[in-house]
Amino acid sequence: MKQPLLILTGPTAVGKTALSIALAKALDGEIISADSMQVYRHMDIGSAKVTTEEMDGVRHHLIDVLDPREPFNVTRFQAMAQEALKEIQARAHLPIVVGGTGFYIQALLYDIDFTEHKEDTTLRSELEALLESRGPVYLHDMLREIDPESAALIHANNSRRVIRAIEFYHMTGMPISEHNRHEREKQSPYRFYYYVLSCERETLYERIDARVDQMLGAGLLDEVKTLRDMGCGRGLVSMQGLGYKEMLDYLDGTISWDEAVRVLKRDTRHFAKRQITWFKRERNVRWLQLEKFGNDRGRILAHIVDEFRREEAAAIASDSE
Repeated sequence: MKQPLLILTGPTAVGKTALSIALAKALDGEIISADSMQVYRHMDIGSAKVTTEEMDGVRHHLIDVLDPREPFNVTRFQAMAQEALKEIQARAHLPIVVGGTGFYIQALLYDIDFTEHKEDTTLRSELEALLESRGPVYLHDMLREIDPESAALIHANNSRRVIRAIEFYHMTGMPISEHNRHEREKQSPYRFYYYVLSCERETLYERIDARVDQMLGAGLLDEVKTLRDMGCGRGLVSMQGLGYKEMLDYLDGTISWDEAVRVLKRDTRHFAKRQITWFKRERNVRWLQLEKFGNDRGRILAHIVDEFRREEAAAIASDSE
């Protein structure tokens, strides 16, 4: 019998955190964070990390477990999340995966095989040299030529993923998007409930702008200064996150404060748009449009809890026949 798994995702700033904790309380669950930044210690404000007070006693996994100087990628997430799943299931609790990194969720949900993703250090060095001499847009254009689907989903500034996708193509002769599509066609080892929380675009953008203002008011710049003083520079994976690279640019004097804020809000909106595009491509997704619930999150909570309990009871009854 497959183990149940509940997923709550959606674009940044849509309001996943509070709903996920309410779900965990209602369904005796524990939360696995599918966020590429909240995994790092000392990166609280820019990652909109859930606080201990907000957790309200609900156990969270993959929060504050890595030093910002450590690398973190989908392969490492998958291994850590699978270990957390075993612990949660051993306690007979419901695993609830929460976060906006769609590729991480997909990797866990379908147990994607990353064994072919080995590195070609010579090619990697050549691509990094091109990045240094020609810039990220040049590399992104290279990717678009061989894998337009991946280029549409990966931002030009995400050089690490751009290089990885180019590497994969040259090593296997297959676009990484095609490989990922084949992996997505696998059956999941879990009985999953995949919810995507969403709202009207204009409302979402207003929420994003308000969140950025709140982060800045809470001391994002000081957080980045502290990280820089710890030796965390822009070359680290952690410092490529939204909010951190813009504040570094401001501290380095390459852009003004007003420009840093404008770019951060703009790039966060673009990021949210790419997240929505990703979730629209996924299978068996259950969309939760806030407006259809009268913007009442209590109604959304009741809907998920009722649907989960009803379908779980039916699945258990069917398996016992």
